[in-house]
Amino acid sequence: MINSSKIIIIGGGIVGCSTAYHLADLGHEVCLIESGKLTSGSTWHAAGLVGQLRSNANITQLLGYSVDLYNRLEEETGLSTGWKMNGGLRLACNEQRWKEVLRQTTTAHSFGLEMELLSPKEAQELWPIMNIEDVYGAAFLPTDGQANPTDITQALAKGARNKGAKIIEETKALRVILENDVIKGLETNKGIINCEKIVCCGGQWTRQFAETVGVNVPLVSFQHQYLVTEEIDGVKSDLPTLRDPDRLIYFKEEVGGLVMGGYEPNPLSWAEKSVPEDFHFSLLDSDYDHFELIMNNALGRVPLLETAGIKELINGPESFTPDGNFILGESPELNNFYVGAGFNAYGIAAGGGAGMALAEWVANGQPPYDLWPVDIRRFGKPHQDLEWVRKRTYEAYAKHYTMAWPFEEHSSGRNYQTSPIFDDLTKANACFGEKLGWERPNWFAPKSTEPKDVYSFDRQNWFKVVGEEVKATREKAVLIDQTSFAKFLISGSESLKALEYICANNINKPVGSTIYTQMLNHHGGIECDVTITVIDKNTFYLVTGTGFMTHDLNWISANIPNGMDVKIKNITYENSVFSLMGPNSREILQGLTESDLSNDKFPFATYQKIKLGHLEINAIRITYMGELGWELHFPISQAKEVYDKLMNYGKKFGLINAGYRCIESCRLEKGYRAWGSDIGPDHTPLEAGLGWATKLNGDIDFIGKKSLLEQKKNGLKKIFAGFTCDDPDQILLGRETIFRDGKQVGWLSSGGYGYTIGKSIGYGYIRSEEVIDKEFVKSGNYELEIATKKVPCNIHLSSMYDAKMEKIKS
Repeated sequence: MINSSKIIIIGGGIVGCSTAYHLADLGHEVCLIESGKLTSGSTWHAAGLVGQLRSNANITQLLGYSVDLYNRLEEETGLSTGWKMNGGLRLACNEQRWKEVLRQTTTAHSFGLEMELLSPKEAQELWPIMNIEDVYGAAFLPTDGQANPTDITQALAKGARNKGAKIIEETKALRVILENDVIKGLETNKGIINCEKIVCCGGQWTRQFAETVGVNVPLVSFQHQYLVTEEIDGVKSDLPTLRDPDRLIYFKEEVGGLVMGGYEPNPLSWAEKSVPEDFHFSLLDSDYDHFELIMNNALGRVPLLETAGIKELINGPESFTPDGNFILGESPELNNFYVGAGFNAYGIAAGGGAGMALAEWVANGQPPYDLWPVDIRRFGKPHQDLEWVRKRTYEAYAKHYTMAWPFEEHSSGRNYQTSPIFDDLTKANACFGEKLGWERPNWFAPKSTEPKDVYSFDRQNWFKVVGEEVKATREKAVLIDQTSFAKFLISGSESLKALEYICANNINKPVGSTIYTQMLNHHGGIECDVTITVIDKNTFYLVTGTGFMTHDLNWISANIPNGMDVKIKNITYENSVFSLMGPNSREILQGLTESDLSNDKFPFATYQKIKLGHLEINAIRITYMGELGWELHFPISQAKEVYDKLMNYGKKFGLINAGYRCIESCRLEKGYRAWGSDIGPDHTPLEAGLGWATKLNGDIDFIGKKSLLEQKKNGLKKIFAGFTCDDPDQILLGRETIFRDGKQVGWLSSGGYGYTIGKSIGYGYIRSEEVIDKEFVKSGNYELEIATKKVPCNIHLSSMYDAKMEKIKS
């Protein structure tokens, strides 16, 4: 036993051992403790498939790192890992699934993965024992593979020890020792270990241990079963892994037989409130009745299973999360407490890369690249409710192999948080979506139509209806309930000084100004994308996206210099927000207030208090839709009355309700960036075409300024651009591959349709190994690969709608 280690890792599964390996490789003092033996939690019974392709480029890169690591680990450590790059085969058994596979293939190409399309016969040549009667087509990723979970974890542990890490088994973490909310040590059943940082990789136990220090880790254990057969004739050691999502099943070769499992639509949770402490190298009872659907589906694909000998049906619980993505990073509740957990049964595929990323996060205070899809700060209020988490996680498990439809919404955990005008919007035939627990109107169906999404890879049922909402935005006026915006009040005698330091744009503006700004990391990457309104010299009102509440609050709090007189209050649930947008918005609002709303008296990017009758409203003249308009902010208790006043008076001006699909189309036409897709920690304002929103030329220092100045001096290697297809039937969703003069130069970060211009629109970065400029970008001939087909496109470096800002500033 040791007395101290700067970093302690709790949990000796693949993620914990990988994190120890990488922290030791970075030269850090690290000790891993495991309450049982290494791999004894979930790792030892994992199926061991290693796939790489995900819908996000950086998560795909992270999984690709796992493959690279597993390729070299055996030679480095001398221990067998069971790793083999036998490739991965994915089947499609209907036309819509084939369209999904075509989209996935283009995504793979965009992200640098080799992925081949195969006919049913060609797929059968790779997998001779399968029945292909119902197979529509297939795709093959030759660099996917499989590993022995226990062996690969032991190899990582040996590698970690060789690099200086300490690993102590049969040592249980009891209590984090805190002094004034600062980590000082960890109490174990063998004594206290002094430490500065704790990394909790405790698998299914992570949630309940993290709770002891007030950290929320929303995961639930679910039973996951797979069958192991005796040897089967025709099963060779180089047989690829096989995923058959239409049958909800997967296969891999093991010692001449098969491992077969799946993701049933009615999963069974386990030990929801507390996982037993002594559940080491343990399994649950096999449940053949519950496995019947998966078994029957597998028999249809591989008839030989009917006569194959069965070794065992393994029922091993695994931790799953509400969105199907794992959880990584420093907790927003407690500094220097890091989490790596909730791997949704692909912990072996992610383990190598997740350990690398988590190690860099612990060592450097930030991940190696943008990992927003798995960032622990993506969660919010509903994720603290265990029953909500259970319901949503149930759905995530059940949808593991179902079609990943564009624009698909969750069906579970709905109506958790609603706006005060939810009933009014329901009566207006709103079709709602959900974001961080909030119900938000996506679109409004005609009176005779059910407000329900009908999913497809073609144009969906709401397409024309949203077009009418966009038309009203451009020609008349719309009202959009955006109450779900995250809203913070920042105050204190040094609040301006603090904001000037953490914001890239100039915040030192007159009272009543509204400033669009980013907050950057030290590399110049965009961590937050917000508006800040100057209420008075010491009070600022910050608005950001619904889904970024926890992230942005954490970033701001963490980066305000210590000791400054600054207070941050989260008023998200206290204020409503309505956006009144369109050329008639001034007439509507002016008819309800005595305040002068003329352009001279109420210019763009300013704020005023106005009255609608007896109601006091904070009106901000800003837009995310490219039209004249106002965001109206007011106490949530007044929402119903404000809504009725606006809708009743606005009818004669053509005012209608509109939703978030309308916002998305309008912002694409205008060229506004979306954080989390178009911009993020990997993109600087200069690369994103947002250099105008920085105070680079001033004397004030701010986070990221030094990096931006260096980039400005040295030149850019990627530039943000817009794309349109002349063929309006081409559907852009994001992740389509960009070609310049026949050479792949990037992929679309977002895509959609511009109803005003009558074209599909996409955005993405033109990337190069050499320095490039706008002339280089404009000079090329461009194509987009859409569902494996190359289509000519046009490039745009300025807004496709109202480029001179005449409508916004009218």
